[in-house]
Amino acid sequence: MKYLSLIFSAVLFTALFTNCAGNKSLQQKAPAKIGNAYVQNTQEGFELFIPIKTLQEQNLNLNKVYYRGRIAALKVHPQHSGIYYAQFEIGNNNMIMSSDPKEEYGNKAPVKMEKIPFKLNKDEAVIEFTKDGKIEYYKIENITERS
Repeated sequence: MKYLSLIFSAVLFTALFTNCAGNKSLQQKAPAKIGNAYVQNTQEGFELFIPIKTLQEQNLNLNKVYYRGRIAALKVHPQHSGIYYAQFEIGNNNMIMSSDPKEEYGNKAPVKMEKIPFKLNKDEAVIEFTKDGKIEYYKIENITERS
């Protein structure tokens, strides 16, 4: 009986901690009234734009966005206060390869893909936001590409 209770306690303890470590549940309700998100390519990579019409709560901060296997900080656009954006660098494929290291001086290191905790389609992103000191997540769908 003693061994049975010990095994039961170990299984319960393990189950509780393995579920809590990887649990990043998505919220069903949007933290803000979100417009149509879109992405634009740049020379260095791409930028994701998320129009925010109104924040639902005062104590809400939009922190990060997970998109196409990458993570970037969300910032308020300098010219448009109602738009949050994130910059994703892909890296420059125009690297100079030479036997002389001085000629390779301007090359940038390749940007490593990070493992994100969400499985997303190409037109989906997840916003990480803080509400009352608690980190929460919301999925945005139907992101369009603009040129």
